[in-house]
Amino acid sequence: MSVVEIVIEEGQKSERIDKVLATANTEWSRSQVQQWIKDEFAKVNGDTVKGNYKCKVGDVVTLEVPDLKEPDIVAEEMDLDIYYEDEDVLVVNKPRGMVVHPAPGHYTGTLVNGLMAHCKDLSGINGVMRPGIVHRIDKDTSGLLMVAKNDMAHESLVNQLVAKTVTRRYKAIVHGVIQHDHGTIDAPIGRDKQERQSMTVTDDRSRDAVTHFTVLERFKDFSLVECKLETGRTHQIRVHMKYIGFPLAGDPKYGPKKTLPIEGQALHAGVLGFVHPRTNEYIEFEAPVPKVFEEMLELLKKRS
Repeated sequence: MSVVEIVIEEGQKSERIDKVLATANTEWSRSQVQQWIKDEFAKVNGDTVKGNYKCKVGDVVTLEVPDLKEPDIVAEEMDLDIYYEDEDVLVVNKPRGMVVHPAPGHYTGTLVNGLMAHCKDLSGINGVMRPGIVHRIDKDTSGLLMVAKNDMAHESLVNQLVAKTVTRRYKAIVHGVIQHDHGTIDAPIGRDKQERQSMTVTDDRSRDAVTHFTVLERFKDFSLVECKLETGRTHQIRVHMKYIGFPLAGDPKYGPKKTLPIEGQALHAGVLGFVHPRTNEYIEFEAPVPKVFEEMLELLKKRS
């Protein structure tokens, strides 16, 4: 059992405690939190409360999170787009709309479910819910991911991510016409105090984040850019491009609503390169943008 403590801030004033706790961790469902409150695992200033308790600024909320039994993850046969595979690593092109690993609400149909049917062995470092997963991309982001098939490979790939030596280049369609050809966004990213399920540029409890971008093509009201990640923070490209005034097209969380006929952000992890854990040779792969992304580019060309 672990204990989580939250001090209520101005932006959370008058919110129900079940909502505050449900947004403190994106993997907790509202119903799960409500059950914990009913079971008296949650306290405010040391006292148990009901789920409809309205929080006050300065309230100290503590939650004893019971140890959860992780569900058995079922292997599912899928037509995976494998770009490379050997005894140590696998590179797969994840389609838009697919969740990388199981989580509450998504225990089937994830990339991990498909990998478990495809591979006999995957690294166990990240536990049974995320076998082989070294890094991830958002559900509606398409593109290349490296997967570790044993713990040796996993440790090597993670160390390369920490050392910032992995090549990760993305293509994105963003709102607005960026006038300069190149740029670097060096701005720390942390959780948004007002919207706990979102990230934002902030100096408070944030982590360094660096994104380099190059404009590939300009349209009437949009730009096609390539973004190169130096760090890999949650929603990094989406947050950084919004921060400089050019949010991603189709982004339901950080961008304007319904501006292009595309569901989810127009973002594709097209280039991935790393040093092979066993051979020490640098290998790099490139995947073309998906059909819906290409259709948006054709639409923008016609509008221009």
